[in-house]
Amino acid sequence: MGPPSARRGAPVAGSLEEYRRKRDFTKTREPAGTAPAPKIAAPRFVVQRHRARRLHYDFRLEIEGVLASWAVPKGPTLDPAVRRAAFHVEDHPLEYFDFEGVIPAGEYGGGDVIVWDAGTWQADEAGDPPDAPKALKKGELHLDLKGEKLRGRFILVRTRTDAQGKEQWLLLHKRDEYAVEGWDPEDYPRSVLSGRTNDEVKAGPERLWHSNLPPDQASVTLKDPGRRRLSEDERAELDTFGAAGTWHLFGRELHLTNLDKVLFPARAGEAPVTKRDLVRYAGEIAPIAVRYLEHRALNMHRFPNGAGEKGFWHKELPAHAPAWVPRWDNPEAEPGKSRTYLVVDEPAALVWAANFGALEWHAWTSRTDNPHQPTYALIDLDPGERTTWEDLLVLARLHRTALEHLQVRGQPKVTGRRGIQIWVPIRPGPSFSETREWTEKLSRTIGAVVPKLVSWKWQVSERSGLARLDYTQNALNKTLVAPYSPRPAPGAPVSAPISWDELDDPALEPDAFTIRSVLGRIAEKGDLFSSVLHSGQELPPIG
Repeated sequence: MGPPSARRGAPVAGSLEEYRRKRDFTKTREPAGTAPAPKIAAPRFVVQRHRARRLHYDFRLEIEGVLASWAVPKGPTLDPAVRRAAFHVEDHPLEYFDFEGVIPAGEYGGGDVIVWDAGTWQADEAGDPPDAPKALKKGELHLDLKGEKLRGRFILVRTRTDAQGKEQWLLLHKRDEYAVEGWDPEDYPRSVLSGRTNDEVKAGPERLWHSNLPPDQASVTLKDPGRRRLSEDERAELDTFGAAGTWHLFGRELHLTNLDKVLFPARAGEAPVTKRDLVRYAGEIAPIAVRYLEHRALNMHRFPNGAGEKGFWHKELPAHAPAWVPRWDNPEAEPGKSRTYLVVDEPAALVWAANFGALEWHAWTSRTDNPHQPTYALIDLDPGERTTWEDLLVLARLHRTALEHLQVRGQPKVTGRRGIQIWVPIRPGPSFSETREWTEKLSRTIGAVVPKLVSWKWQVSERSGLARLDYTQNALNKTLVAPYSPRPAPGAPVSAPISWDELDDPALEPDAFTIRSVLGRIAEKGDLFSSVLHSGQELPPIG
């Protein structure tokens, strides 16, 4: 999976120690790979064409419950006159065998991957009976491949080991009945799994592999989020109502009102967005959005008269809310302050909030069971009046590079207005002051690289129109807009998760995704924010 860099130390078949070391699984929940599998008569092999920093082919052999792996820059060949350099990299988990999709930018091995070839293999001339682990330690492995593209006798031989223990090998094909002179792997660019090329997989990936997660969690299917959705009957019922009606959805009854009221002004060439449109969107997005809202107090930004007029923050759950609506009483609430909060622990609760006029959804970054323990470190790239979109992309890319250098997993999203946010999932432990301090150090380090783009002044009027890297949102009951929340602007734009790669897409815009378009995007790309839901991390020291 990684780039063609050599592996440290002598090969140890059956071990994922190096794989875990590079991904720092001490900071995530176990398991970090499957237990060694029993020996089988015909172990598998796979070759994955991997476009990371450089194009290379990952050649992997199933040995003692793991995939022993080599990065082959020019790919394997059937030409017996050609010898290919192969760099021994860390063993990979068996879960990676059939992975085809995208490893997000900023993560180890980021790039697109196809299953270029696959089949079975058999060791030969490595002992009696053949003993692949011993052959690897010896530095010479003879093997017969039975794949769709690669067939016949191959030899792997170690040629050198440097002072750091990095091993370089050669991969070559013997002169046998399967040998073909001049055979070039680049003449056969399609996957044996899907028939697609790397370009096609990159344009429409069906799976992501989060290399910072344990293997049993790393593969994410994009095409089907796999959650309870609105049924056709539930969708159809909403369209039968006039200005009001009782909608039966997700096992609840919701009395909807003023469904034809315009809540968002129209964009050019589009119709205005009505309350019916908003509650429909809330119902469609709720099964996904609830994962980022559940067990968290919700601050509602309400616009009862629509986004064309000034809204206001509404934190206290009103007394007229249905009894079934989930809620949380803040035991530390001061007299006269909000005490009872809405908690979107089920999809219907989000639809209730939309019907209540909540056009924006802001969940706390700590959970109700431990409100003083944040679960995210928040990075908010807040543009100034003079900040261009390209300026903001420069700042976002610098954060991408910094997080990759720190080996910290974060996920970006556009705000639906002008900004970009990055959420970094963390393990319970740090206080808000500690996450704020860490984010400030990160932001000031990046700001020092481009000082002409950033201001550290608190007041907007004092920033000279420059961007602010706002680390102050890392505080109790200070919130950023939730993933997939609408924003109060024409067309009902949405704060939409993006991939790290999209920061390099010239077509990306901060408010391009709306409640009318984002569901199609999710159907195509999946929930790009889901990595923040997995095991958190410890924040490494900066400076």
